[in-house]
Amino acid sequence: MDLGVLAERLWESTGLVGLTPGNLVMIGVGVLLLYLAIFKKFEPLLLLPIGFGAILANLPFAPIMNPPTDSMPGGLLYYLHFGVEKEIFPPLIFLGVGAMTDFGPLLANPSTLLLGAAAQLGIFIAMLIAKALGFSISQAAAIGIIGGADGPTAIYTAMKLAPELLGPIAVAAYTYMSLVPLIQPPIMRALTTPKERSTVMSQLREVSRVEKIIFPIVVTVIVSLLLPPIAPLVGMLMLGNLFRECGVVDRLSKTAANELNNIIVIFLATSVGATMSAENFLKLQTIEIIALGLVAFAGGTAGGVLLGKLMYYVTGGKVNPLIGSAGVSAVPMAARVSQVVGQKENPQNFLLMHAMGPNVAGVIGTAVVAGVMLALLLK
Repeated sequence: MDLGVLAERLWESTGLVGLTPGNLVMIGVGVLLLYLAIFKKFEPLLLLPIGFGAILANLPFAPIMNPPTDSMPGGLLYYLHFGVEKEIFPPLIFLGVGAMTDFGPLLANPSTLLLGAAAQLGIFIAMLIAKALGFSISQAAAIGIIGGADGPTAIYTAMKLAPELLGPIAVAAYTYMSLVPLIQPPIMRALTTPKERSTVMSQLREVSRVEKIIFPIVVTVIVSLLLPPIAPLVGMLMLGNLFRECGVVDRLSKTAANELNNIIVIFLATSVGATMSAENFLKLQTIEIIALGLVAFAGGTAGGVLLGKLMYYVTGGKVNPLIGSAGVSAVPMAARVSQVVGQKENPQNFLLMHAMGPNVAGVIGTAVVAGVMLALLLK
């Protein structure tokens, strides 16, 4: 065969032939996510595999997300994405989250559950704006969940209500989670006075082992009976927590919190990134979703802080409003931000454990809001 023909065939088999400007833009987006993960350390465990998945998804002819044909099997990430599509990975992530979470601060001060609920305000603000912009009610609900700053819940909800928006919703959710230390402090300072930020809270009571064992069982039963669609998430979250607190299955607890969780994060994040092809991602609605995610996140932070201010006045100055910002979920980063902002105002302030109450309440709160939306909107 003529060498020129062979060279032409070889050239036509390369991805360079199919490379589009859109592919180049999305490869650039993937590189940007890698930069934020590696050099800025913004949520690296998630943004790094998402960014690399986005690069893989935009390499023409690479058998990454290809569906199977009569002659060829499907691509690797095509099959891994089943874990997202079939709603397997988000509950398993929650299993690991539960094994790493201490609900003691919430049990020691149950009133912080209200702060976790108030921080869901941003979800509804973003949802209403999204609906006004022309998104369907299901799409608007999926976008609003970004405000809960809970990646697995956002992915779970998006797959059920608006799977076509999974890529931008997941990227927005995890990006804003990583930007908690940048986004929240200005809002917290704008809504509180120096006196409120200086408030020193009294030490939390010690929570018994029995309370910690009973809690995940009771929450699972109540939430799952009231909101069956969210039972997989809440059930796995509380199972992981029971592993942690019962004291008799250390191997299971450590596996759920470490090895299993790490494996699922790799699969989940990379396969989510692989949905970010140019044709799916480069749309006006992607910019709208990212902007609405910021609105949702800021609204949730404001909602928690404002209820914290109300509790400050109702209790006669015993509650520091800053802990309300931790209700956006992002465990434990949001609680650390409350601690940092409070200690800058008063070096004697130690808010971390107090902020962990609304922080873990926010995890439950976001799941409950998602459950309500799924119950109302799923056919």
